[in-house]
Amino acid sequence: MLESKTTSLVLAIPDGSGINHWGLVELQGDLQSRSKNCLYDQFIGDLHYSKEGVPMLIIGHHILHGKEVTLEKPFVVMQRVQHSEDTFSQPGQSEYIVKAIVKKKLLFKTRPKPIIANMPRHL
Repeated sequence: MLESKTTSLVLAIPDGSGINHWGLVELQGDLQSRSKNCLYDQFIGDLHYSKEGVPMLIIGHHILHGKEVTLEKPFVVMQRVQHSEDTFSQPGQSEYIVKAIVKKKLLFKTRPKPIIANMPRHL
């Protein structure tokens, strides 16, 4: 039985409004490192857009073509801050700070295609 997995990454999308807008990058399957190290906070690949606005993700020697999708229900990324006794708030009280809003995702649901360099015809 084949198991379908989805991998999601987060990326910043500046829009000049002063509010952080983040987007999701959604891939079908798993990302695996050759070194078997954790991929957290590591460079994974290059994200480009074609002249037609199609997102292209290059990871190693592979390219993925995707599409930009507006989320049906946007969500907010918040950070919980717990106040200590030396603040003006009541000790133990929590505050939530909005870090970003997520409204879009880049969906890459096709298999990656290998990038093949042009080889000379005569060796």
